[in-house]
Amino acid sequence: MYINKVILFGNLTRDPELRALPSGMNVCNFSIATNRVYRDREGKKQEQTDFHNVVVFGRQADTVAQYMKKGRSVYVEGRLQTR
Repeated sequence: MYINKVILFGNLTRDPELRALPSGMNVCNFSIATNRVYRDREGKKQEQTDFHNVVVFGRQADTVAQYMKKGRSVYVEGRLQTR
């Protein structure tokens, strides 16, 4: 058995972009920044930021486009797909 599940909590780096597919289904694209704080080998505090592109479809796309804006905190749970 294999598991493909991702959980992200971060801030939107830009306003979500809503568009319609040729099938008529809505799709929304946005990007999330997540931060990781750690200590390096010398004990100095370091911070690393990762950026994640997210795509949602259908009613979720409509909801994200309506309520989410750049800078807002967001929790995303889903599966990971490499493009």
